Formats: sequence, structure tokens, C-alpha cells
Amino acid sequence: MKLTFLGTGAGLPSKSRNVSSLALQWTEGMFDTWLFDCGEATQIQLLHTPIKPGRITKIFISHLHGDHIFGLPGFLSSRSFQGGEATPLEIYGPEGIAAYIETSLQISETKVAYPIIIHDLTQGILFENDVAIVEAKSLQHTIPSYGFRIVEKDKPGALLVDRLVEDGVQPGPHYQQIKDGQQVALPDGRVLNGKEYIGEAKKGRVVTILGDTSYCEAAIELAEDADLLIHEATYAEADKAEQAKDYGHSTALQAAEVAHKARVRQLVLTHLSSRYQDEDELHSLLLDARNLHENMLLASDLLTIELRLSEKD
Repeated sequence: MKLTFLGTGAGLPSKSRNVSSLALQWTEGMFDTWLFDCGEATQIQLLHTPIKPGRITKIFISHLHGDHIFGLPGFLSSRSFQGGEATPLEIYGPEGIAAYIETSLQISETKVAYPIIIHDLTQGILFENDVAIVEAKSLQHTIPSYGFRIVEKDKPGALLVDRLVEDGVQPGPHYQQIKDGQQVALPDGRVLNGKEYIGEAKKGRVVTILGDTSYCEAAIELAEDADLLIHEATYAEADKAEQAKDYGHSTALQAAEVAHKARVRQLVLTHLSSRYQDEDELHSLLLDARNLHENMLLASDLLTIELRLSEKD
């Protein structure tokens, strides 16, 4: 699983940061890419990555502010010419997303060569397949805004080949049956329980991606025990908490409080105001947050984070 930050700025683009978009690439079990938000020039940012637009099969829009959706019509149009013509695209977004997409494509007389399936966001389970479950909750912002919890399903443990060999079971087609946990009858009359030759299951990863939000309980619930939390940090100083609340945003310290209360392993701060440009100003964001949560970093455009499967405790 890889996450690539295509845009990490808040409100408007700057020389160093584009506006909000994040790509999640699945590297085991399925090989789709999911996009979270699609701010202006997202498709240009994609050109600086190995991500193929045709592999993007789902887009999750957290809310309908322009810095999160203005790149959507251009991306939808270009995808027809970038390997996506035969692959359907599902879009999940708050009420109004369908009207926005349909109107922008109709007025510009844009034709797409693939099916687009649009889902109005609701709280609860949005999607489930053999690999993952995606849940959404409503956050606190000036317009309806959602956060997403992506839970990867646990994967079976590895086949304990050394143990099989020690027990006199030589490689053969029955290895696959054993790996599937079946009971296998051997030529010598023994019957093996395949489950006894499987290692510890590999715990699925949990990633929480939040839209714009003030500090709220829903954010903590979505982030509970997550391996990775992507949280906005529009403001630096904790004394801007009232301003953050008025505008439906969070300080870096509030993001760290969410991570701390939810027992998050790693926190990544994004959606940074353009007022913070130099290194000292950016460093102040980290100082605010590290008082509560040590394992954290500031996202930058085109940063890629890879999450690997780990063995269960």
C-alpha cells in the first residue's frame, strides 16, 4: 500500500504546494488506485508520479469546497485518453457532487469514454470487497465534510515450508491445499490439518484520511488504532484554536490530540496554509504537535509513504 500526496496546501495553490489530493495505491490483493479529493491541477501532479490515471477506479471527495474538487472535470476528461476508457470509475461525494460533475461536463460538452458511477456520501460503510472496507463519518466543517477509514482485511499467514519438510512432507500439489487450510491425506496414510502449518496471520493496515474539520469526536473514532492518520493542520499556533473552530479547521496541536487519543501509530499533517512558507514557520507546526505525538511528519507535494504488512502480535 502506497500513499502519494499530490497536493498538500489549503485554500489556494502556492509555489511549493498544490491544493488537496491524495492517491492510495494498492500493491497486494488488487492493483487499483483510489483518489481522495481532486483539487485544481491534480492531473498535472499525476504527471510527476508513476500513477496511471486508468488505474484510478475510485475517487472519494471529502467535501465540495473548490480546493478539493476543481481538478475533477479536467481529470475525468483526460482519463478517457490515459488508459481509462475501458475501466469504470466510481465517485463518492457529498450531496451535490453529481450535479457538479454533470453540469461541468455538459456545459463544456465533454464526453467520457467510460462509465461514471456517482454515489452520494452517507455515514457508515461505503464499500467492501475481498481486500478492504471503507467507512465514512461526518466531520465538523463549514459545509458537510467527511472523513474516511480504510481497513484492510487480514491476510493469511505464510506456509511453514520448513516445518512441512521436517515432518517428511515433500513439495507437491498438496502444498497449496495445506496453504488453504484444508485437511490433506498423504500417500503414507497420514492426514494433515493444513491450519497447523500456517504462520501467524498478517494484520491488515488501517488508514484514516480526514477532510477539512475542526477538532471532533468523529475524527477520533475514525482514527482509532490506525496505522496512519492523514489530518489537516491549517493553523500552527494553539492560540488560534478559536479561529480554527470558526472556519472549520484544526491546529496542528489539535491534530496531534486526535492522534494521541486514537492511539495512532503515525500522524501526517497536510492541508497547510500558504501563510507558512519558510522552514521556521513549518517547523513551528511540528513543535506544536510533537508535544502530544512523537511519530509524525509534515506532508509535502509528491511525498510517498509505503505501509507494509506486519505480523500480528
